[in-house]
Amino acid sequence: MSGKNLNSVLGFEEPKTEYGAQWKYISSSELNRSVNEVLLEDVLKTALIRLNPEIAENNELADEVIYKLRAILISVNTEGLVRANEEFFKWMCGDKTMPFGENNRHVPIRLIDFEDIHNNSYLITNQFRVHHRETKIPDIVLLINGIAVVIGEAKTPIRPSVSWLDGAHEIHDIYENAVPQLFVPNILSFATEGKTFYYGGIRTPLEFWAPWRLENDDDNLAKKLGLNEIGKELSDLLQPKRLLDILQNFSLFTTNKKKQRIKVLCRYQQYEGANKIVDRVLEGKIKKGLIWHFQGSGKSLLMVFAAQKLRRIQELKSPTVIVLVDRTDLDTQITGTFNAADIANVITTESITELQTFLERDTRKIIISMIHKFRDAKPNMNSRDNIIVLVDEAHRTQEGELARQMRAALPNAFLFGLTGTPVNKADKNTFWAFGAEEDQGGYLSRYTFHDSIRDGATLPLHFEPRLVDVHVDKETIDKSFKEFKEEAALSDEEADALNKKSAKMAAFLKSPERVAKIVEDIAKHFNEKVLPHGYKAMIVTPDRYACVQYKEELDKYFSVESSKIVISTSANDDFEFKQKWAIDKSQQEKIVDDFNNANSELKFLIVTAKLLTGFDAPILQTLYLDKSIKDHTLLQAICRTNRLYPGKNFGRIVDYFGVFDDAAKALEFDEESVKQIITNLNELKEQLPSAMKKALDHFEGVDKKVSGFEGLELAQNAINTDEKKDAFAKDFKQLSKLWESLSPDSILNQYEEDYRWLSQVFESVRPSSDHVGKLLWFSLGAQTTKLIHENIHVGEVHQLEEFVLDADVIEDIFNNPDPRNAKKLEKILVKRFKKNAGNPKFKKLSELLEALRDKAEQGLITSIEFVKELCKLAKETLLAEKELEAQFIEKTPQAALTELFLELKTDQTPAVVERIVNDIDAIVRQVRFPGWQKTASGEREVQKSLRQALLKYKLHKEQVLFDRAYEYIKEYY
Repeated sequence: MSGKNLNSVLGFEEPKTEYGAQWKYISSSELNRSVNEVLLEDVLKTALIRLNPEIAENNELADEVIYKLRAILISVNTEGLVRANEEFFKWMCGDKTMPFGENNRHVPIRLIDFEDIHNNSYLITNQFRVHHRETKIPDIVLLINGIAVVIGEAKTPIRPSVSWLDGAHEIHDIYENAVPQLFVPNILSFATEGKTFYYGGIRTPLEFWAPWRLENDDDNLAKKLGLNEIGKELSDLLQPKRLLDILQNFSLFTTNKKKQRIKVLCRYQQYEGANKIVDRVLEGKIKKGLIWHFQGSGKSLLMVFAAQKLRRIQELKSPTVIVLVDRTDLDTQITGTFNAADIANVITTESITELQTFLERDTRKIIISMIHKFRDAKPNMNSRDNIIVLVDEAHRTQEGELARQMRAALPNAFLFGLTGTPVNKADKNTFWAFGAEEDQGGYLSRYTFHDSIRDGATLPLHFEPRLVDVHVDKETIDKSFKEFKEEAALSDEEADALNKKSAKMAAFLKSPERVAKIVEDIAKHFNEKVLPHGYKAMIVTPDRYACVQYKEELDKYFSVESSKIVISTSANDDFEFKQKWAIDKSQQEKIVDDFNNANSELKFLIVTAKLLTGFDAPILQTLYLDKSIKDHTLLQAICRTNRLYPGKNFGRIVDYFGVFDDAAKALEFDEESVKQIITNLNELKEQLPSAMKKALDHFEGVDKKVSGFEGLELAQNAINTDEKKDAFAKDFKQLSKLWESLSPDSILNQYEEDYRWLSQVFESVRPSSDHVGKLLWFSLGAQTTKLIHENIHVGEVHQLEEFVLDADVIEDIFNNPDPRNAKKLEKILVKRFKKNAGNPKFKKLSELLEALRDKAEQGLITSIEFVKELCKLAKETLLAEKELEAQFIEKTPQAALTELFLELKTDQTPAVVERIVNDIDAIVRQVRFPGWQKTASGEREVQKSLRQALLKYKLHKEQVLFDRAYEYIKEYY
């Protein structure tokens, strides 16, 4: 993607005026800059003069601003990229001042015009060469007023496995580290291969890069349209107006749990949802809206983005934004998100009196409070029309008259309800409060379960019914579901009370034998299926006393530190219970932080009602469920496991209660798609035979019984083109996901041999370059890796060892004359002599070997003498080979390596040798640099690359081979 054709692919046009809100293509050779500069300083200076009256009067002041910006670019090496980016953003957003006014008065400096976007210069270029620690050439760079704000990598699909991920990897892992200065002003980066398109912010791990979609986009149509569709999405995201909106309103700098500064960019559903709220407020006609965005897709951030943008809009005359959460305390995900992101003018209040005071005094800030505080609200607390209320988990407001009281207290306010679960039509209150008749289906914005899975915003969910004999019978469940008042998501104490009401069921649920049986199963399941992958689990029990029972039982299988109970206690609890199990806010925070830390000992959280909503722990993969919950609460609880985490493919619910014995009844929603939110893990078992067949079909006629080197070679010959390899990788990836999900289920036993064989083939044909096909050529999961390594027989390695020979090996055999070694040495010499059969010197050596054998057979020499004579012969052979090598000193590097590896095989050059040589050649050329042999880091990189290449062919333990290959590389590269 280079040259002028960039315009047609991305839909960019030549601007009609010099500073039109369109991108203008310019060749990188026409740019007035040196390779060390990331700003187009002449363009930037012109913009500063154009946009700042004080600088227009004295042009030299522009240089002072540029010096400040250069200082930030240089500071990236000490401050880190995120902090440098954050500082540069303050300048780009116009938040910085300089003493350029009268009497040195500080005035805001504008680098970009946000009011009239036609007043900026928009340039797009390609092959933008930048040098910092080394020289890099990103494919596409977009500059606003001479500032590089977007970096793009467009990969040419040289083989089917090339994807957007290869481009993203290049930006994230290579460019951001090699030329960090280029990314200091970065708004976003993108990558595409023409079929798919993803974007991300600086230092955003690749699993969090996201697609950009067009609203009401027909996905099927998109697939058919191919590149043009990507052009549409790309043009939509990169249009100047959109980029400037993201720069100003949809970029957050926040602190993560590890106290690191990180940058968060909006996903398209957050951008669309927040802007629909803002647009509705600006129009001022419809005073409400209901937003359904599926659990885990980022509602908290949507609210932050919306609140931030509303507060910034001058037309709204400094509005008050009230964020209402449905919790018993304010330490929620939302409050945490606002606080961590350093949003200006945020106050929290837990008292209706204080809230009332704020509103009566006309406080113009973002106020976070609790929804149930409106129970005591007086009518007409404030009748301003620039008050915007954002209600989290709006489906809960159906309890009583809350919504009506809220509307009476703030008669002219805008009320927006956000929910992670769809709202049933029967729930009249929620629709009355938030749903506008003008909105299709009652929703202002919707982002469904399917959208969320498609975009990779959340993971699929599977349930696994276990120990069916401990499930509660259907009749009792139906009865308990009737008793279970969904209107109030039960608190810990209410759950206790409910259990007291249905004493018979409580006695069954908490019978010691049943709990012991379940916990034994949890221990087995966790050790086999959760722990090996590095994930954690949550146990949901019927009530607070059951939490204690589970904890005591679990301590028999795991250390006491491995599990923690998180429950609330009340004044009515007896002293001993409180003393032992009560935890305050800061203790709960510490437990949650510990749980999120992959290295901590804490593996299980045991709860009954707490943490089932608003709790975000991506490391949580399995929820052990033994409690009667349904609909909204069930959906929220199971979605605790759907967050993205490295290597995690799905969230798992292990159902001991029997909630999913009738999944349709457990999740009763008008919205049909919700029925497909969770699938039975057993359905994966049904997919296994066909997935296995599909992967094996690539090797029709290949004898899988041939082991080691030769077996791999036969398999590789069956998929001898890139297209065939990538087609196999695609099918194997699907199979591997199933295997990792089901392992260690006994159903896998019958397929184990075939799967191990396929895994080894997959590893051996993986592209040698790390930059090709990263999406398809993934890293094998924990269970697969274990399976391969468990069953690598040392015998196979020894087969290869016998082909290796050098002076040290001969010396070793000479000093330790072992008849078995003699046999090996003899075999090697025969092969060498055959290989050089036409050479008189080798013919003579061959005859000497024959004579030596005869002597040994006639008993004329002892076995030890035979070994020693054999070693002398081997030394002469090595000498003869060295002389022969000297004649071909002008060999190409590949020819040299080929000759070395030919010693491993017969005199025909097998395909596998060619592959090893090509792999090593590709990987070494990538990491080497002039004079690498003289630097420790150069030697280290090359050695690492060589070891990596040999690993694919199970040759990584061959030290002698490694050493000789490395010597060749040092000499020829």
